[in-house]
Amino acid sequence: MFLRRLPEAVCLLSVCVCAALAYEDVHEITYSNNYENEITQEEETQTTQSSGPCQSSDLTKWDKVFSMLENSQMRENMLLQYTSDIVKVEMGSLRDEMLRFVAQYGGSCGTAVETAGRQMGMQIEARLQETLEQLKLDDLTSVAGKSIGNPHHLEAMLQQLLTAAHTQASKLSKMESNCLSSSGAGTGTHSKTGFRLKGDEGTGHSEQEVTSGEAVLDRVLAALQVVRDELKELKSRQRSLPAGCDMALLFPMRSRRIYTAVLPVASLSLSSFTVCMWVKPNIVSNKTVLLSYGNRKNPYEIQLLLAQTSALFTVGGEAHLVEAGGVVKPGQWIHLCGAWSSEQGLATLWADGNEVASSPGVAEGHVLPAGGSLQLGQEKNDCYISSATGFEVSFDPEMAFAGMMTSVNIWDRVLMKNEISQMALQQGQGCQQRGTTVAWGVTEMVPHGGAQFVY
Repeated sequence: MFLRRLPEAVCLLSVCVCAALAYEDVHEITYSNNYENEITQEEETQTTQSSGPCQSSDLTKWDKVFSMLENSQMRENMLLQYTSDIVKVEMGSLRDEMLRFVAQYGGSCGTAVETAGRQMGMQIEARLQETLEQLKLDDLTSVAGKSIGNPHHLEAMLQQLLTAAHTQASKLSKMESNCLSSSGAGTGTHSKTGFRLKGDEGTGHSEQEVTSGEAVLDRVLAALQVVRDELKELKSRQRSLPAGCDMALLFPMRSRRIYTAVLPVASLSLSSFTVCMWVKPNIVSNKTVLLSYGNRKNPYEIQLLLAQTSALFTVGGEAHLVEAGGVVKPGQWIHLCGAWSSEQGLATLWADGNEVASSPGVAEGHVLPAGGSLQLGQEKNDCYISSATGFEVSFDPEMAFAGMMTSVNIWDRVLMKNEISQMALQQGQGCQQRGTTVAWGVTEMVPHGGAQFVY
């Protein structure tokens, strides 16, 4: 039976072997197709046997890419080289120009001197500007009625500026001399106000003049001198407080709220008196009140007034009037006095130490009532306090005084002519005199609404 099955087994084995061989061939073909870009042994042999790449007639895409990269890098290198050459040429040219400039100006000190002069000029101009601002501030304050407390202050400041300017000019001249002594022989000639440096004679710029700081300082000195002259003129127009006074009452503007209440200790029940004061009005209306005393029954017992260029003095009422015209000038100090005697009924008005007007029969036999109110810069006429504003509504801004007032005194007698003349001296010491009823600097005076004491 075995022998009968043997041919079948051999046949089956042969079939299996053939199938295995056939599978191996298919596998090899499939593997080869998955890697088509792989260099085969045959191609490798052909490449090795080739003499060089130039023998290839067709370029692959990779060859084209590498060629483009090589060309781009070459262009970049060419541009960099071109840029480097341009920078070298420009820097070399700039270097040559700088060397020529240094060779021409380096040893002259001209730039150093000019810079130093400019800095000195700026410093002095800054100090000059501060002085001018202070001068303008004092001028505006004086216009408002405030006098300069120390008349020599601004002049001293300007003198310091002039001294500083001369010192700076001396230092600059010394610096200039040192520079010229070290480099003058090699760079050219010099003069008082600058240097003359030799340049390129073939270019038309044979000589250049470098201006020193002395010209700037000369202009500053000239400006300082002009300011000093203006200061002297200002001092002549606007004097300090008169008669040796060291303080004054300032009424900055005309307002019904601005006045000063005077609170004397002694009663003003007088049968004779003299009232004196220094005043400097900024503006004068038809009726400007300097001093007013009265009560509810008669608010016009005493009044010292201004009207345009006139001074007025009343006792016992407006019907008794003494007036002197042409004695008042806005912006200038004037000394005014009013004197009255009940026994003689004579009222006299004085201006700057001179009797300018008098009138007999003024309130003869009258006695000033006690208990009235005395104020400066306004008149009190049946006043009451407003619940809406809190101010005394009876005050009239048209009658308010604007300016300065000092040395306000009242005596309980009629002063002699020489006493009044002595107090009226502008450069005297009349401010040291004190009244018996109201004494300046002793009697309490209360400013209201913006009035204030200035020193």
